[in-house]
Amino acid sequence: MRISSTFIISLRALRRNVLRSSLTALGIIIGVAAVIAMVSIGNGAKNQVESQIASLGQNVIIIFPGSSQAGGVRSGWGSRSTLTPEDAQAIAREVPGVVAVSPELRDRAQVQANGLNWNTQVQGESPDYLGIRMWEIADGAMFTEQDVRSYAKVAVIGKTVATQLFPDADPIGQIIRIRNIPFKVTGVLGPKGFNFFGQDQDDTIIIPYSSHLRRVSRRDNLNSILVQAVTADAIPMIQESLTDLLQQRRQGRDPDFTVRNQVELAEAATATSKTMTSLLGAIAGVSLIVGGIGIMNIMLVSVTERTREIGIRLAVGAHGSEIMLQFLIEAVLLSALGGSIGIGLGIGASELMSRLNGWPTLISSSAAIIAFVTSAAVGVFFGYYPARKAAQLDPIDALRYE
Repeated sequence: MRISSTFIISLRALRRNVLRSSLTALGIIIGVAAVIAMVSIGNGAKNQVESQIASLGQNVIIIFPGSSQAGGVRSGWGSRSTLTPEDAQAIAREVPGVVAVSPELRDRAQVQANGLNWNTQVQGESPDYLGIRMWEIADGAMFTEQDVRSYAKVAVIGKTVATQLFPDADPIGQIIRIRNIPFKVTGVLGPKGFNFFGQDQDDTIIIPYSSHLRRVSRRDNLNSILVQAVTADAIPMIQESLTDLLQQRRQGRDPDFTVRNQVELAEAATATSKTMTSLLGAIAGVSLIVGGIGIMNIMLVSVTERTREIGIRLAVGAHGSEIMLQFLIEAVLLSALGGSIGIGLGIGASELMSRLNGWPTLISSSAAIIAFVTSAAVGVFFGYYPARKAAQLDPIDALRYE
C-alpha cells in the first residue's frame, strides 16, 4: 500500500473520534506551548542582560583595583586603588591594538543648578569615554583633551540630571556647582536607560578625569581604567599585554589590580539566566512526556477497538509493516498537530505575558523548530509500541475478536 493511502486511512481513523483525538493532542499542545513560553521568557531575560552589557561598549577591557598589602595587613579586592593616570597613559602608549583609553573616577555628590539640587554620580573620564561606551551626545559637545590638560571646569550631563536640574531651560552653557565648584555644561548625553545592576545610567555627570582628581575628589588614584581593543579577537592578547605592562610598572610587587573583559562580564551576568532558562524548559518538557503517555494510552485503546478491522486487513493481504505504519502515522499526526497548535499558543502566551507583566521575551525560531520536531518524535516513540502490537496480531484471532 502506498504511503499516501496509509496517510488517508490514518486521517479517517482520527476523524471518526474527533473529541478523543483532540483531548489526546491536548497534552502535547500544553507541553509545547509551555516550552515555547518558558524558553521565550528565559531568552528574553538573557537577551536583556546581554544588551545591557553591550551598552558598556564594544571590545571593552576593564581594569579594577585588586588587593594590596601594607605592614602585613592584606586588604580585600578593590579596597584600595593604586591605579593612576600614568598607568592609563602607558597603556595607550605602549600596548598595541588599543584604540581608546579612559581613566575613570566615580563619586556621588549633591549638585546645585538653576535654583534646584540633585544627588547624582560624578564621573571623571577622558574624551574617549563616549566612544568606548558608544554613547551619543544629544545636544552640545564633549569636552576635549585640552580641557583634560588644563583641568577645565566643564561637564557633560545625563538626561536624568538635565531633567531634574533644568526642567524648563536649555542646560547648554549653564553652571552646575559640584561640591560648590562651578562647572559649565557643554553637552547633554543621549538616553541610555538602566543597566543590568538596576542603575540609571542617565543619572550622571561626566567631567575631565584630571578635574575630578584635582578639584572634586582631591586624590591621586583612579577607580578603574576602561580600555577599548581594536577587535574582539585581539582582546586576549591585549589583556595579557596590559597585565604585563602594569606588573612591570609595579616593579615586581604582587598584582594589585584585576583585569576583566566584556565577554567575562557577560558570561557572569547571563549565567543565572541560562540556568533558569534550562530549568524552565526542562519543567515544561515534562508535560511533553505526559502528553506522549496519553498518546500511547489512546493508541492502545484504538488497537483494541479496531482488532476486527486489523484482522480483516491482514486477511485480505495487508502486511504487518503496513498496519504498523498506519498506527505510527496516526500517533505522529496527533503529536505533530498538537505541536503546531502548541507553538502558536506558546507564542501568544509569551506575548501576552510580555504585555501584561512587562517581562522581556524573545521568541526563538530554533526553540519552535526543536519543540515541533520533539513533539513528532514523541509521537513516534510512544506510538511505536501500540503500532507494533497491532502489527503482531494474529489474523484468525483478530477476526474472532468481539
